[in-house]
Amino acid sequence: MINPLDSSAQRFLIDLENIQARLQTAQRQISSGLRVSSPSDAPEQIGEILLSQARLGMTAQIEQDLGRVQAEVDTAEQALELAVKAVERALTLGEQGANATQTPESRRAIAAEVESLLAQMVTLANTRVAGRYIFSGDADQVPAYALDLNQPNGVTAYGGTEATRQVLHPAGTRFAVARSAQQIYDDPDASVFGALNALRKALLQGPAVPPDDPDYQNQLAAQTAAIDKALVALRKAHDHLNVQLGFYGAVQNQVSEALNFARRLQVREQNLLSTLRDADVAAAATALVQAVTHLQAALGARAQMPRGSLFDYLA
Repeated sequence: MINPLDSSAQRFLIDLENIQARLQTAQRQISSGLRVSSPSDAPEQIGEILLSQARLGMTAQIEQDLGRVQAEVDTAEQALELAVKAVERALTLGEQGANATQTPESRRAIAAEVESLLAQMVTLANTRVAGRYIFSGDADQVPAYALDLNQPNGVTAYGGTEATRQVLHPAGTRFAVARSAQQIYDDPDASVFGALNALRKALLQGPAVPPDDPDYQNQLAAQTAAIDKALVALRKAHDHLNVQLGFYGAVQNQVSEALNFARRLQVREQNLLSTLRDADVAAAATALVQAVTHLQAALGARAQMPRGSLFDYLA
């Protein structure tokens, strides 16, 4: 049997395949920027690369979630700042109304402004971000309260639920990011709604007799006492609101720290992934040039070799 190729020809083809493989690898690395673009490129490193990619994807998702939470927390903090200012305005109005020189008419005018502050407080309790009622707890698709002056606290029953929402820190821990409107505005021991409504009603409940009636001054004094009592409750509600404001300030700091942590973690993971997967483009370019040179030299050398024919083998 005649061997179709001599040993030198076989060796040439093997070398040619090796050079072409080097050439293709260099071209692929330069065009993609990757040293490892398929499992066969580095089987021993695929597991680590996939793990790094998973960590990077998870951290990116955590950062995205934190970004949404940050928007909600910032808005909540702004709403509470407005709520504190509204209560401070109500305190000023109540102190004016408690002055003995005030008439029932002037007190009713003050009551109208207090009522508008109560309505503003309800609006703040129903603050929305991206379609979510951020103070409605876990039932964030329904408003927390509506104004109802026939109720003792001047509002309807709480429409939301308990706030149990937490966010994941990139370090693996979780922390609470919200409180419900019931906790913030209608706490049983320091209800902002209740205090505002009590002040409103006290300012409206003037003497039921004319000024020349002997009981007029007694009724006016009783009204003043009711206003003073409402102011005590309102100051307590003011302190409570400031505590809630402090909670959201602390959450802002936690979210900001977590975002910075996530960004640093992503940089670290990206660098690790780059080390494992990315090509050294300069080295690949050098390898490409060398492979082309070797290919040309091999083909040139082969062309100079004497050629035989079938008749040579049959001679």
